Amino acid sequence: MVVFGACRRQGALMGNHKIGIRRVNVEKILLAAEKIFAEKGYGSTAMADIAQEVQLPRSNLHYYFTTKSELYSAVLFDLLEVWKQDALSFETFDDPRVVLSSYIRAKMQRSRTRPYGSKVWANEIIHGAPTLGEALDESLYDWAKMKEAKIRQWVEDKRILPVEPSSLLYMIWASTQHYADFDHQVKILNDHQPLSDMQFERAIQTVTGVILRGIGLEP
Repeated sequence: MVVFGACRRQGALMGNHKIGIRRVNVEKILLAAEKIFAEKGYGSTAMADIAQEVQLPRSNLHYYFTTKSELYSAVLFDLLEVWKQDALSFETFDDPRVVLSSYIRAKMQRSRTRPYGSKVWANEIIHGAPTLGEALDESLYDWAKMKEAKIRQWVEDKRILPVEPSSLLYMIWASTQHYADFDHQVKILNDHQPLSDMQFERAIQTVTGVILRGIGLEP
């Protein structure tokens, strides 16, 4: 019984180890795919390009994702889940100043750490979401409506100035994702240098201040 128990524990540990390796490899593949899809576009990207970027044999890549379309879909849905996580302040807090400041900062930081993902998402939406399709309606629509409902409640409670909730969200998305989608333009206008940590922090504070003051809040 002791031997069997030890074997089961060893088997469970090995299973957990394999799951951990798979999770790490999938994450590496998704990040590499973001970069290549952003740089080349879906049509010009080959699985071999992504395998080279992630430094995996192409056969190993196909073990995790059998087709390019499957991998592309995984990239998009991973991005959607990541961006939902960035908005957890809507569930965690009730103070509009705290909620929106936290959300804007999370979105700005995400644009800095995963600019390729934002570009892939923008390209998909610009082309009418051919891959996301109805799944976008089912996932993004309900999620956004919940955020709008909270903003609308703030307006009704006179905690912020009257504002169209959807327009406020669009403004946040546009201003924060600009630093990812147009990072090359930002670099050109910054004497061909990427924003320093101090400059980026000032950008976060500026975007936050403009949006909050527009609805009657001080940052």
